[in-house]
Amino acid sequence: MSEQTPDSLIPYDEIVQEALRAVVGRVLGSVERSGGTLPGEHHFYITFKTAAPGVNIPAQLRARFPDEMTIVLQNKFWDLQVAEDGFSVGLTFNGIPAKLQIPFAAITAFVDPAVDFGLQFHAAVADIEPTAHEQAENDVPGDAAGSPERQGAADVAADDGSNVVTVDFGRKK
Repeated sequence: MSEQTPDSLIPYDEIVQEALRAVVGRVLGSVERSGGTLPGEHHFYITFKTAAPGVNIPAQLRARFPDEMTIVLQNKFWDLQVAEDGFSVGLTFNGIPAKLQIPFAAITAFVDPAVDFGLQFHAAVADIEPTAHEQAENDVPGDAAGSPERQGAADVAADDGSNVVTVDFGRKK
């Protein structure tokens, strides 16, 4: 075998990313079909690019999170609607209700800490430099908003024994 891997004419990385995003759609779809009730202790951290095409969030959230935002689907969410290309959901931020529309292509991470499962994706929006932002503060019970589990939930490392799946085919430029 040669030391240099040839460029693939088949876009494997795009195909795998699309298939893994379908996992998110299937999970959210099952929650939608159950009437918006999460089973057991399951809850989700969903990180997405706020500037991605098709993302529709209130202006004050876009100003606060100009690059990336993490939302939590746990106790207080409503009107979850899942389509083939994305989902919409109602959440409360600092006591103010908001409706968010998020295409699956905008998602960069999906984590279910209840079962130590996570998926990380390449950003679908090319060449956007991440900027510093605050963590999402949609309502969660008790002190969970400041817990270590909540802080940086999308930054789960694959080498910690968890079930995080990270796919990187190392695109050549």
